Amino acid sequence: MVESRYHIANKIRKEIAVTQSDKSNELSEKTCSVCKTGAPQATDTEIAEALKNLPEWSVIQVNGINQLTRTYIFKNFVSALEFTNHIGAVAEEFNHHPTLLTEWGKVTVNWWTHKIKGLHENDLIMAAKTEKIFNALINL
Repeated sequence: MVESRYHIANKIRKEIAVTQSDKSNELSEKTCSVCKTGAPQATDTEIAEALKNLPEWSVIQVNGINQLTRTYIFKNFVSALEFTNHIGAVAEEFNHHPTLLTEWGKVTVNWWTHKIKGLHENDLIMAAKTEKIFNALINL
């Protein structure tokens, strides 16, 4: 029997809610704050600390703006699209939206804050939430 998207989404939400012991989950439990123009960017120390717990993520520059990026690998397009849709739902929930590139068997996710043209704590939080969603999907 094929599970409905609703049931799969509920399983993922429950899996995400399960507290695990690693630091990336501590970050993923935070809520994004309202970020206004002129808000402080994440410091190099904050970024480095977060990346210790998000080892697959890296910082790149796009048009002179630092962004967090990671490419996730999937077995097919449908799985990649399902992941993209879950990221989109969380992005809407927290009103913080990434660049998503969905291809056959992979999804590239870039987080950064447009208003401050760089990285904010919200981006670190959302990268951790993205990681948690991926782990929940592969454990279904």
